[in-house]
Amino acid sequence: MEPTISRSIDVPATPAAVWSWVTDLPRMGELSPENVGGRWLDGTGPALGARFRGRNRNGELRWWTRVRVVAFEPDRRFAFDVRTPLGSRVSRWEYVLAPSATGCLVTENWYRIGSWVVRKFMGPRVTGRADRPGYNVRSIEHTLAALEARAQRGAQARSSAARPSSMRSRGIEP
Repeated sequence: MEPTISRSIDVPATPAAVWSWVTDLPRMGELSPENVGGRWLDGTGPALGARFRGRNRNGELRWWTRVRVVAFEPDRRFAFDVRTPLGSRVSRWEYVLAPSATGCLVTENWYRIGSWVVRKFMGPRVTGRADRPGYNVRSIEHTLAALEARAQRGAQARSSAARPSSMRSRGIEP
């Protein structure tokens, strides 16, 4: 199955670090412009087959989704299917990670798999977004930029910590 939308970015972090961020669905709201987090069901946490209740918002509109992890390859690939509260298929989100010369190449994919009824009627009414693919291009770009910013903050903190304390206290850069 080919993704409907796919975007990539190279971030200055290890695949293991990025993996920990993209599989932490309760904190996805720190990266996503629409998702505000949620909770793992059954106390499982991220694992193949794990279930999650996602919470989303668009202005005053709020809604939740049923999520199931469908791919779980540590430090490589994480994917989950999204369904409506009634069980109708909506989409699949996927993160593919690969080591790069500067850290990690992160690819975020979105697959539109919902029925025509969900796409044309239920989705726009519930989410307030008539052009879901157009919005998701911007959403993915936002999420990848947030991942890059998080990685850069981590790289800066590691760089600062590596300097001798006498140099840090005087503001001297090595």
